[in-house]
Amino acid sequence: MIRASLGVIALAAAGPVLAKPPIVDVPQPPTAAGAAPETVLAAPIAPQSGPPQTVHPGEAVANEWWHAFKSPGMDRLVARALGANSDIAVAAANLKQAHELAAAARGVLFPQVDAGYTVERQRVSGTLASPLQSPTPIVFTLHTAQVNVAYSLDLFGGAAARTRSARAAERATLARLDGVRNIVSANVALAVIQNAALEAQVDAARASIASNRQILTLLRTREALGAVGKADVVAQEAALAAAEGSLPPLERASRANLAALAVLVGQAPGSDLPDLPKLEEIALPADLPLSLPSQLVAQRPDVRASAAAMEGAAADAKTALAARLPAITLSASAGGSSLDFGSLLSQGNPFWTLIGGLTTPLFHGGALRHQHHAAEAALEGAKAGYRGVALQAFADVSNALTALSTDAEALDAASRADSAARTSLGFIQRQLELGAAGTFAVLGASATAQAARSQLVVAKAARLSDTVGLFTALGGGQFSSAESGNPAPQSANQ
Repeated sequence: MIRASLGVIALAAAGPVLAKPPIVDVPQPPTAAGAAPETVLAAPIAPQSGPPQTVHPGEAVANEWWHAFKSPGMDRLVARALGANSDIAVAAANLKQAHELAAAARGVLFPQVDAGYTVERQRVSGTLASPLQSPTPIVFTLHTAQVNVAYSLDLFGGAAARTRSARAAERATLARLDGVRNIVSANVALAVIQNAALEAQVDAARASIASNRQILTLLRTREALGAVGKADVVAQEAALAAAEGSLPPLERASRANLAALAVLVGQAPGSDLPDLPKLEEIALPADLPLSLPSQLVAQRPDVRASAAAMEGAAADAKTALAARLPAITLSASAGGSSLDFGSLLSQGNPFWTLIGGLTTPLFHGGALRHQHHAAEAALEGAKAGYRGVALQAFADVSNALTALSTDAEALDAASRADSAARTSLGFIQRQLELGAAGTFAVLGASATAQAARSQLVVAKAARLSDTVGLFTALGGGQFSSAESGNPAPQSANQ
């Protein structure tokens, strides 16, 4: 009667808590209020000095998007990185751990069954009454075997919520693995493009050095003839030294880039890499995908991870709520106890027990209530985080499209500057040979030509790099499309 009264009191106390449902609503992803995605860059990006690019709204990103650059060398390096990169290996191990933890969390939904067997050797004092049927033996061996079964009824869904939280953590880890794979793929592609750009800049710097040496030789010849003074020769020597000084930083950057690329593909820096393509051997993708907002939030790994974290926070809030409510536990045990193992289940030796218990929190110093409120606050934070990540995804795509548009304009300007500078330098060199140009005109034309050539290389590399940025901003390839389904049911034997 006392136990029944306590159960009624507990249920009555839990009434206000039951009246407040857990917060599980999922906010809709934010979308732009301006132009529809179909109107974004409706016209092709068509610079006069380079190939055009056309954006196709609603088109999904290809899983292996790097093939669009039509570079076998880049393809080989990306494939090697996906199989040997250390960050991917760490993320894959984290996913395996999360999967096992989710499977372990599912075990609370089933009865817990344990078997035990004990052997006890005992000597009883002769002055004490023996607990055995025959008081004669003082030294005896007692065999006991039993099976215990326990099951907690999930009346308010707390155990199921813990399982959902673990599964949400697994989905978040899977999305993070996709994110790492996409980042590694993009970094390899960017490193290949950067290497090609640096090699082109090194070639331009060496060409400039050769040109300045040729001019210096010509000036020294004219100095010997008395056509120019020593000041002109010294000025050209300074220009040659400046051109030679621009080469070591480029070579240092190239070696650092190669070292980073080696680490990405799982090799030690300095080891041999496959033949890397030249800048002109990397094709600029002509057709670019542009996912719709609903596609973007569904495929971006960081948005998927944030959504899974939000679902897990909602499940944690329900778990915290269920912890404030009564719990019913059923348990049973059965076995046998005997002096001889062979007679454990003989008549009179078996035993069994059935227990049903009701437990309800009455006073925990407010700990359960505050834990519940903390879980609700965590859910609100997860919702805000999801919204922020989704907004950042839209911003990344917008920035990538803007970059591609302005890159085309920069390429046209750099191409015109390079053509004009090379033509001007040719005229000045010819005039110098004829004695009709001064040293300072040659120095200015040479410096302008070198800067224009470097700017043209940077502009070409920027279009390629920002195209990689668009693929990455759209979420990259869906590596886990085959893995992201519902996990297969696990055995409940362990």
